[in-house]
Amino acid sequence: MGKQETWTTDEFGASHEGAVGVLLADGTAPGPIAYPMTSSGAVQLVSQWSAYNGRFSFTPRAQALRAVCSCGWTGAEHKLDWDEIGEQDLAEGGDKAAEACLLDWDKHTNDVEKSTVPLPETVTDLLGQLAEEIEKLTKTSPLAALRAVRRLEVTATEVGYWAAHDARRDADPEQAAVALGLDEAAALELLARLGRWSPYA
Repeated sequence: MGKQETWTTDEFGASHEGAVGVLLADGTAPGPIAYPMTSSGAVQLVSQWSAYNGRFSFTPRAQALRAVCSCGWTGAEHKLDWDEIGEQDLAEGGDKAAEACLLDWDKHTNDVEKSTVPLPETVTDLLGQLAEEIEKLTKTSPLAALRAVRRLEVTATEVGYWAAHDARRDADPEQAAVALGLDEAAALELLARLGRWSPYA
């Protein structure tokens, strides 16, 4: 995969890393563009959607954009009007289609969140209230706020240990991944970190 702008959420991270994907006129998704860097033959691989402008022999022209996610999900196609784009840089001429892709991906991550194991309302409310109180404390005493955050980390480590061990006993990796909104590798890594066992065990 070449260099490109990507999106993530704090909760789901790389398990649902989104980007603007490109489709060509034949409906296929092109590979990364290899930009020649030096006379020695070195190249830089780029997958940024705005690079697919057809201006060079090695840069195919995008006909549509769609949101893509590292989980395999893809969004709806958003056609590019090249008559309207004209001589503009694709980054400017295609910005509305790219923004539509971001909105599609946002909806996808919202759907992922809805599919995860639900939290009791009391827990959600307490977490929100705690975050608000620490933010207030930051304005008057940043060091006290840091101590509160540190206490929160210690508490999470303590209660997470037993939660991880019980989850490992009660759910297989696929079930854990779905419940947490992560891919299996990330779910296993989280359980191992909180349960304090080797992820390779």
